[in-house]
Amino acid sequence: MDWQRLHRIATDAMRARGFLPAFAPEALREAHAHAGAGTPPRPGGIRDLRALPWFSIDNDDTRDLDQLSFAEPLDAGAARLRVAVADVDALVSAGGAVDRHAATNTTSVYTAAGVFPMLPEVLSTGLTSLHEGMERLAVVVEMEVGADGTVSGAEVYRAAVLNHGRLAYDAVSAWLDGRAGPPARVAAVPALGEQVRLHDALARGLRSARQRRGALNLGTSQARPVFEHGRLVDLRADERNRAKELIADVMIAANSATARFLALRGFPSLRRLLQSPKRWDRIVAIAQAHGAALPAAPDAAALERFLRERRAADPQGFADLSLAVVKLLGSGEYSAEPAADAGAGAGHFGLAVNDYAHSTAPNRRYSDLVTQRLLKAAIAQDAPPYDAGMLAQIARHCTLQEDNASKVERLVLKAAAAFLLHARIGELFDGIVTGTPAKGTFARIARPLVEGRIVQGFEGLDVGDAVRLRLASVDPARGFIDFVRA
Repeated sequence: MDWQRLHRIATDAMRARGFLPAFAPEALREAHAHAGAGTPPRPGGIRDLRALPWFSIDNDDTRDLDQLSFAEPLDAGAARLRVAVADVDALVSAGGAVDRHAATNTTSVYTAAGVFPMLPEVLSTGLTSLHEGMERLAVVVEMEVGADGTVSGAEVYRAAVLNHGRLAYDAVSAWLDGRAGPPARVAAVPALGEQVRLHDALARGLRSARQRRGALNLGTSQARPVFEHGRLVDLRADERNRAKELIADVMIAANSATARFLALRGFPSLRRLLQSPKRWDRIVAIAQAHGAALPAAPDAAALERFLRERRAADPQGFADLSLAVVKLLGSGEYSAEPAADAGAGAGHFGLAVNDYAHSTAPNRRYSDLVTQRLLKAAIAQDAPPYDAGMLAQIARHCTLQEDNASKVERLVLKAAAAFLLHARIGELFDGIVTGTPAKGTFARIARPLVEGRIVQGFEGLDVGDAVRLRLASVDPARGFIDFVRA
């Protein structure tokens, strides 16, 4: 299957799920008008932080850079951590054509056929992306992190920033693990090496503090398409590594801080929630199969202790166990939180936090753009730009479209995998059961990394079960991969 055919499948799937796969001419004109306007004047009240050695870490091929980071040590093992988030709102006016497109799709959709960006690329990979060497406006979240990893306070303000080093996950991880020398930019700018190592230590402290509260440290992987000369040749696991965990820990801290900032100023907010798992009984059964006992009621701290023990006992099988737990935890959702005291709202079971608002990726998530507008209004001491009713409607639509985006991504991934597997009908694969919904029982195999439906012999199977499968049929156009139990 070539890229063009796969892209047609993706475009059709986008439309079928209520997405706009292309931008209206009005939205493109609005976005390109900013490109022709030159550098806008800097508004008043903007701090000039361009001289600080900000840096980013992302995938090698990422072009929509949403956040930068900088830290400085304080006394007694504490540190001041700053996260600068691209000020997308400065160029995407609420209610404009670009904003209407973003509000409809609510997210960039990442398929095996390519990315369908939430914002026109002249913005998301251009004017609002925090590229190395380019001055940008940002909303900065400043936190004080104690030696024990607890965040004791936070301030949010606007600033001008400059990315001094665009780094990549794999190269940074290899360096931190001692498997390779420093990335070229780190070698050229010594301050960046100091920053990365300080962030690595801060991230471990933040993670440990969350895990003491019950945050789950899971080890799942996602499939990443590999193209050669325009043709799909493989779907390989995009593994977690030390640099990805570093950035995840820092962003979780920033997202929690922004939610608390809004609550302390009496603002409503758009929260990210993960309820207690409805299938906790199945998680308990999986633990029992490994000789461990979990409480009858959902308990994140007990689950994390079990996961930590299994990671140490069976590192090779931990990815499959993590996948089963992730499936049983269920999906997160968005919720409108009225103006209330910090810590009063519902929380995120997997992260063990009560206050959590997506805020660090406004180029690719509409929820983050909405939160950014709330933050800027709070900074300016203006009235909230959204009331509770508006936020509730946005929350419902963002949750719906996030689910739809996952379905589109899975369908296109399975279409790509069906092409790769079409000559392997009848072969045997080891799999793990990932879902037993009303529409069928599904399992994931490792090479290529993809899910398929078990159409025969699925009786008695449940999430987390290891299963031997025979490939029965594939249909790339419909994204069908069918197995029978061997």
